[in-house]
Amino acid sequence: MRKSFVILALCAALLFLATVSSAQDNNANSPQPKPPTQDQSQDKPQDKPQDNKPTLEQAPMAAPEPAPTPALKKPPAAAKPAAKVDPNGRVVEEIIARVNNEIITRSEYDKARGEAAEEAKQECQAHCTPEQLEIAVEDRQKNALRDLIDQSLLVQRGKDMGVSVEPDVIKKLDQIRIQNNLNSMEDLEKAVSAQGLNWEDFKNNIRNNILTQRVISSEVGSHITITHEEIEKYYNEHKAEFVRPEQVALRSIEINTEKKSPDEITDLKKKAETTLKRIKDGEDFGEMAKRFSDGSTAKQGGFLGVYKRGELSKELEDTVFKMKRNDVTEVMDTKQGFLILQVLEHYDEGEQSLSKVENEITDKLYNARLEPAMREYVKTLREQSYVVIKPGFEDIAGGGNSEILEVSATPEASKKPKKGRKKYVLFGKRVDNGA
Repeated sequence: MRKSFVILALCAALLFLATVSSAQDNNANSPQPKPPTQDQSQDKPQDKPQDNKPTLEQAPMAAPEPAPTPALKKPPAAAKPAAKVDPNGRVVEEIIARVNNEIITRSEYDKARGEAAEEAKQECQAHCTPEQLEIAVEDRQKNALRDLIDQSLLVQRGKDMGVSVEPDVIKKLDQIRIQNNLNSMEDLEKAVSAQGLNWEDFKNNIRNNILTQRVISSEVGSHITITHEEIEKYYNEHKAEFVRPEQVALRSIEINTEKKSPDEITDLKKKAETTLKRIKDGEDFGEMAKRFSDGSTAKQGGFLGVYKRGELSKELEDTVFKMKRNDVTEVMDTKQGFLILQVLEHYDEGEQSLSKVENEITDKLYNARLEPAMREYVKTLREQSYVVIKPGFEDIAGGGNSEILEVSATPEASKKPKKGRKKYVLFGKRVDNGA
C-alpha cells in the first residue's frame, strides 16, 4: 500500500509540472522608450547668418514632481514561466523579477541601467573627474532594479485606486507632437516607429510615468505640509545662502524657425504673437510654454534657470535686467527663432528678502521630505505585495533573491501568519522565516 501511495503522488506531481509548463505569460512588458526629441537641433544656430540677433545660453532644470492605505496583494495564482519563449520553445526574453502578477525583463533592466549611466554623465558633464563619473554611474545603476520594481508597484497601486490618466496621456502626446513640429498624431506615430520603437509601448511608458506621479502626489505629497514658521526658521538660520549678486530667474517660449520657408516663418511669428496675447490676457505662461514652446525646457513650463549679469547675450541682458517680477518681453527675433521671456523673479544684489526666496525654501523643504516619505510608502507596498528577484540580480531596497519558479497559490497563502513569523508559498513549499 505504501508503494501505491508513492506512485500516485509521483503521478500527481508530474501532472502538476506539465500544467505549470503550459501556462502562458501575458504580462511581459517591452522596454519603455523615451519620447523622441529635436531639442539638440533647436539649440543650433541657422546655417544662414542673421546679424544682430541675440542668442540665449540655456540652463535646463528638471522640475521636481511630488505616493498609505494600499490594498493587500496576494501571491499570484497563475503560473508563469521564468522566461518568454517563442513557439519553438526558444528563450527570447529573460524574466528577472516578478511583482505580483507583473514581470520585469532583462531587456527592461539593461535599458534602465543604460539610461542611468546617461543621466549620470549629463549631470557630471565637465564637473566630474573620470573617477567621480565612474562612481556616479555605478551608484545610479545600483538603483535600476529598485526603481523598476518601485514603478511597477506604484502603477499597480494607481490602477487599484481607479486613477484615470488617459486625458493627460493625450495631452502629453500632443505636446510631444508640437515640440517635434509634427502635423498630426499619425505623423508622431510614424516618427516613433521610424526609430524602431513600438507605438503602444511608447504610449504605455508615458501612461505609467503620469500614473506614478499621480500616485506619489496623492499618497505621499499631499501629506507633506510646510508651514510659514518652518520657512521663516530656515531663512533666519541660512541667511548666508541668500546673499547673491543681481540675478534674474527666467522661463521662455521658443518657436523654432530653422529650415523653415518664408511663408512658414510668417505663420510661426503669428503663432508667437497669438501666444503672447493669450499670456497678456491672463493665461499661465508655464502652461503656454508646455503647449507651444519648441525649447528643451518646455515640459518644465519653459523654466531656463537663474542668470547673473554676463551670462546672457548683451541684447537679452539689457532687456531682462530692466524688468520686474512676472514681466513678459515682446516677441523677439533670435538666431534660432522667435522668443518670449518671462522674469519669474528679479533678485537685487545682496541679501534677498524672505518674500523673494520663500518659494525656493518651500521647494527645498518639500523635496527633503518627499524622498524619505516615498521610500517609506513604497516599503509598505512591498510588504503587502509579492516580489521575487532572480538570483544574480540585486535590488538595494531588499527584495527577495530567490529563483523564479512559479507555482499556483495554495490556501496557506491567504492565512494570516502568527505574529513575528511571516510565511510565504514559494516554489511549491511553505517557507517559514520566523524559525
